[in-house]
Amino acid sequence: MALLKFFAIAYRNLVRNGRRTALTALAVALGLTVVMAMSSLIEGMVTTMLADNIRLSSGHIQIRNANYETDKASLLAQDLLRDGAALSAKVEAIPEVASATPVLWIGALLSTAQDSVGIEIVGIDPNNAFHEPIRSGIVAGTYLDSEERNQILISKHLADQMEIEVGRRVSVAASNTNGVGQEGIFTVAGLVDTGFPSIDNHRIIMTLAQAQTFSGVGDRFSSLIITLHNDEDTAKVAALFTGDDIQVLTWRDLNKLLLESVENGLVFYYILYGIVFLAVAVLIANTLLMSVFSRAREIGILGSLGMNRSQITLLFLIEGILLAILGVAVGLVLGLGLVAYMTFVGISIPPETASLVEGFAFGTTMKGDFAPVQFAVLSLMLLVIVSIVSLYPAWYAAKMEPVEALHAL
Repeated sequence: MALLKFFAIAYRNLVRNGRRTALTALAVALGLTVVMAMSSLIEGMVTTMLADNIRLSSGHIQIRNANYETDKASLLAQDLLRDGAALSAKVEAIPEVASATPVLWIGALLSTAQDSVGIEIVGIDPNNAFHEPIRSGIVAGTYLDSEERNQILISKHLADQMEIEVGRRVSVAASNTNGVGQEGIFTVAGLVDTGFPSIDNHRIIMTLAQAQTFSGVGDRFSSLIITLHNDEDTAKVAALFTGDDIQVLTWRDLNKLLLESVENGLVFYYILYGIVFLAVAVLIANTLLMSVFSRAREIGILGSLGMNRSQITLLFLIEGILLAILGVAVGLVLGLGLVAYMTFVGISIPPETASLVEGFAFGTTMKGDFAPVQFAVLSLMLLVIVSIVSLYPAWYAAKMEPVEALHAL
């Protein structure tokens, strides 16, 4: 019997049981839709968080003193670089460099009469292009003025929690370069909302000059943050900086925790995909097996007309494959629609939740991303799995004796 004839018979059987076929195909489609959405969300989160971390915090390259340790945020002279203006000008002369800016990080305590919170002081050059997200994120008050003294910017969400308004004077306590605790009174010049509470809520921002004066480090700073026109030039530019007294960190080094978290989590994600596919496969096998029982007489007639066991097996296997193809096709349509929504609209996250993800640029909107290769692999995996589980019902149908099948109810 020609293979096309098998497809024709299998197609008629599926159409004849339209409701069962539709529900089974929908189960396959929903399974594929779920894993596509998960894959899109993971891909989008990683891509977006990495890009936002580079744009808002790490840059593509950082140059630090060889002795500097991020966790300690040391203010000791032997742990810092000096003369940031001259170094920035030298680095910005490199054609591949978009910007270079010195920053100073200081561990501190922000206090009002009612509340206090541990915070990081970030001293910046307010005129550098790297800090444009801060300037554009001002939602109340004004941006930092290089000529003004004792001004800071704080997060809008943190200000709401601590009931701080623009113009309010707050206390900032920190140790200076000699390890002596000191306190300063600063005026809140503006409130910032970059869209990333995980970064905003854990820092206050002041001019680099003010931070240097407050901490007593002179013209020294913690790190020179460099951004490039093209991230593919990272290794090339990083190789230009050598010396035993400095350490050069690329965006991969600076975002190592994020990259390792994703790599370690991939096994967990694929286990979830496997669970979803297994549930779909069991449903398909059960549906086809029920179909075998309900069509016992038909199987007996086919056997008595001369169809051998291998042909009956092939017939039911083709039915399973057609169901899988139909489900995958519908799943791709539904999945791509959901992925498009997550990519262009996104899923809103409460600021309070986003702020808990400290150390990553985790925004208030989670967005997905199109991953066509991943979607194709997942679709093929589901198609293969469903086809494989269809073998059991097909084998069960083939082993029925025609005489017994004809007398089945």
